[in-house]
Amino acid sequence: MKIMVVGASGLIGTRLSEKLRRSGHDVTAASLSLGVDTVSGKGLEAAMAGTEIVVDVTNAASFGDSSAFDFFKASTKNLLAAVGQAGIRHYLALSVVGTPRLVESDYFRAKMVQENLIRASGRPHTILRSTQFYESINGLIDIGVEGNVFRLPSALMRPVAAGDVAAFLAELAAGAPSGDVVEIGGPEQFGIDEIARIYLAANEDERQVITDQSTSYFGVELTDDALIPGADARVARQTLSDWLYQSMGE
Repeated sequence: MKIMVVGASGLIGTRLSEKLRRSGHDVTAASLSLGVDTVSGKGLEAAMAGTEIVVDVTNAASFGDSSAFDFFKASTKNLLAAVGQAGIRHYLALSVVGTPRLVESDYFRAKMVQENLIRASGRPHTILRSTQFYESINGLIDIGVEGNVFRLPSALMRPVAAGDVAAFLAELAAGAPSGDVVEIGGPEQFGIDEIARIYLAANEDERQVITDQSTSYFGVELTDDALIPGADARVARQTLSDWLYQSMGE
């Protein structure tokens, strides 16, 4: 099949493109660095020509202001219009577990807009919500950095390897559109404060982690289960300890 990966230069996009090619698919890699601008629409129609399936793994450059809203609204509208013109039979988009519970945050409100635009379009689609990536733990715990300490809530999370998310996306892309939301999470559950302690210790970083429930998560005060996927979520394979061991060896 001919599959277009939008956001192909990013963390998930590079892994997904590689997995799809290894499975024998004809992959069109699309990203701003490759001359396709989904916000302006430049290069989009030409890149999508002949494509059967589109996988959108784009992300906003900023998490903390209205630019995420502007990005997802414009990018998703342009992609959906191009998908309609090209007669794409499956539009697959990557979102985030907990999005409907976190819309007080500018970023998650933007992701909710993205999801709503896809649903309202009537295009054959699947939305995959993923939990936070192991590869993003460093940035995640920085929400609570305060000098030489981290103040982080104990809200639960089930982080996942980017490779496992890419593998599930590849599986979904090859299947029929569900017209609904599916989820993926990691095999283990941690508090954000707990995962910070594990990550810092693995990196021989002696900075202290203080449990502080008032620390906001990209502008939202978390409940214990806000970041936890539902009971029907796909459970990924790679554990945090295995990922840490692998990443330390790279």
